[in-house]
Amino acid sequence: MSKDATPGNGMDNRARVRVRPGFFSDRRGSTAMEFAMLAIPFALLVFAILESCISFAGQEVMANVTDDVARQLRTGQLQKSNVTEASIKQLICSRLEIMVAKDCPGLLVDLREYPSFADAATAGFKIVDGDIVLTQGTNSTTPTVSPGLAESINMLRVFYKWPVMTDFLAQSMANLKDKKTLHFASVTWQNEPFDDN
Repeated sequence: MSKDATPGNGMDNRARVRVRPGFFSDRRGSTAMEFAMLAIPFALLVFAILESCISFAGQEVMANVTDDVARQLRTGQLQKSNVTEASIKQLICSRLEIMVAKDCPGLLVDLREYPSFADAATAGFKIVDGDIVLTQGTNSTTPTVSPGLAESINMLRVFYKWPVMTDFLAQSMANLKDKKTLHFASVTWQNEPFDDN
C-alpha cells in the first residue's frame, strides 16, 4: 500500500482546499475586486490630469489673445475713438469662446494709459475674499477701458474666472468664489506714432 493511500493521509492538496471553505480562501473574482479598488483612484488621476491640461490650454489661449489685441492697439488698428469696454470684451471673447462658455462669463478687462513705464509697474491686483481687486499704487480701482493716443504708454490686463470642475481639485486650484481659479494675462507697451482719428 502506498503512502498516499494510508487512512490518515488520504487527501491530496486539491481535496484540502475544498475542505476549508471560507470567504477569504476563495480566489474567484479577485481580479474584479482589485480592479474595483484601483479604478476609482485611477479615474480621479485621469480627471485631474485632464482638468489641469484644459486649464493650462485656456490660459495659453487667453495670453495669445491678449498679445494680439495689444498689437492691434499698439499699431493703431484699434484706436481710442472706436474702443469701448464692450468692443474690447467682444473682441477678446470671440477668440476665447473656443475654450470657454458662450459670452465669456467671468471675463474682466482693464485697459488704461500711464504717464510712464514706472507708473505702469505699480499697477497690480490682489484677491480679497475671493474677488479680484485692482490696485494702482495704494489706491484700489475698478476695471476700466481707456486707451491712450499715439506714443502713449498703455497696459492691457485680462482676467478670466475659470471654473474648476473636479471637486477634489477645487480645494487646491480654486482661489476665487464658486470654485473658480484666476487666469490672468497682461501686456504693457508704447503706442507707435500713428495718426489719431
